[in-house]
Amino acid sequence: MAVLRYLSHPQVLIDPAVPVPRWSLSDHGRSRIMALTGAGWLAHTTRIVSSSETKARETAAILGAATGIRPEADPQLDEIDRSATGYVPHDHHETLADAFFAAPAISADGWEKAIDVASRGMAALHRHVASQGPGDLLLVGHGGIGTLIWCHIAGLAPSREQDQPSGGGAVWSATLPGLSPLHGWRLAEAVADPDSRC
Repeated sequence: MAVLRYLSHPQVLIDPAVPVPRWSLSDHGRSRIMALTGAGWLAHTTRIVSSSETKARETAAILGAATGIRPEADPQLDEIDRSATGYVPHDHHETLADAFFAAPAISADGWEKAIDVASRGMAALHRHVASQGPGDLLLVGHGGIGTLIWCHIAGLAPSREQDQPSGGGAVWSATLPGLSPLHGWRLAEAVADPDSRC
């Protein structure tokens, strides 16, 4: 059985002077991904597609180098467009994120609406699943859009309760090509070798 895995990037260098999509992985985030390069659940991966944001592309590049796969980048997998606010302090970000999930059809202070993020995320997902050959597909992205995609395929209403664990670097998975859910977000280090399929 082939598997789709969605991996969120781990910790980043937060720099209010740099646009959020151009933030890079922190040393800790990079070391977490380096530690995953020998994970058994990567063994059958034949394709890696990331968002076009720097932190996701850096994550995909590390795993691509380890697997001999050249990652692709797809801007439709980019995170919620938060350019209306730019960087905001953590507590305010959490308040906006709560509002984003609570009212999917309403913009949270100018952020891209959850219904629109989910729509482009699902369009990208279906396009990549349709063009996937044999083997497992790894999508590398972000917590917000990743959670919305997971909620859609799992038949759940968008909810902050379904969000990834703190710190990112988490994985959910589903079957290919049918997209039957296998498991929700788990820290990547805790994903079984081979992937738990229950």
